[in-house]
Amino acid sequence: MSRDPTKAIRNLDYWKGEISLEPVSGGITNQNFAVADQERKYFVRVGNDIPLHGVMRFNELQASRAASRVGLSPQVLHWVPGILVLDFIEGKTLSDEDVRQQHQLERIVPMLRTCHQEMAQSMRGPALIFWVFHVIRDYAATLVEGKSRMIGQLPSLLDKSQQLEKTVGPVNLVYGHNDLLPANFLDDGQRLWLVDWDYAGFNSPLFDLANLASNNALPPEQEDWLLNHYFNSKVPSEIRRAYEAMKCASLLRESLWSMVSEIHSTIDFDFIQYTDENLERFTAQWAAFEIHH
Repeated sequence: MSRDPTKAIRNLDYWKGEISLEPVSGGITNQNFAVADQERKYFVRVGNDIPLHGVMRFNELQASRAASRVGLSPQVLHWVPGILVLDFIEGKTLSDEDVRQQHQLERIVPMLRTCHQEMAQSMRGPALIFWVFHVIRDYAATLVEGKSRMIGQLPSLLDKSQQLEKTVGPVNLVYGHNDLLPANFLDDGQRLWLVDWDYAGFNSPLFDLANLASNNALPPEQEDWLLNHYFNSKVPSEIRRAYEAMKCASLLRESLWSMVSEIHSTIDFDFIQYTDENLERFTAQWAAFEIHH
């Protein structure tokens, strides 16, 4: 693929005429563009494999196709290595404040059930596993190799991760999204769409639930509602403990993701501030976890 993503997009043999395109801001893993071709609009994602983060585009492609088949995501219209062309959805991305609105949560939970219960039936070809504790260990090794400014903190963080993994214990395996940031939900005025399947893979359903809660700062009463509504009953204490451990792990993984990005990313983004913010949130969550467990 050309180093110039706009040139690579223009050179696709998919278009019917002369296209116009404009960047879509907000991506910190991919470059995104809105493309107009005659009377139709498309959303184009540009990005190669990122082995450091476990992002493999064959996996994103198959997950995006499966998500479209089960009604969660826009249709995949065209693909070449490094470029994914999707149907464009007119709408707004949610904020964490939007996600915390009860009526939005009531729309999101059925989407997670669909993802967890139906996606695996629609997947084709090889599929990845997203095990957050493996990701954490691998990130730590990458940070040591890269002489990260955070090396001194890694032994303590890895020790905490090991304790969290032990608390989670055996899991039920489902197909998860694994990156439930508010901006990955799109509201078109009629319904929600779930997008961005970079980190999709088989996982415990508790990770998506914990990831949703930690990324969107759900208050305790909404977390109770989320768990009880997802499982259709009051959850037993061992599931609640595992969920709380996954919440810590989700924040730790995001912190380490940002530390790795500090060293390796070429995207113009303040990763140091993002690291510090997430590490502060992890520290607070870990303190709460220790008190109750």
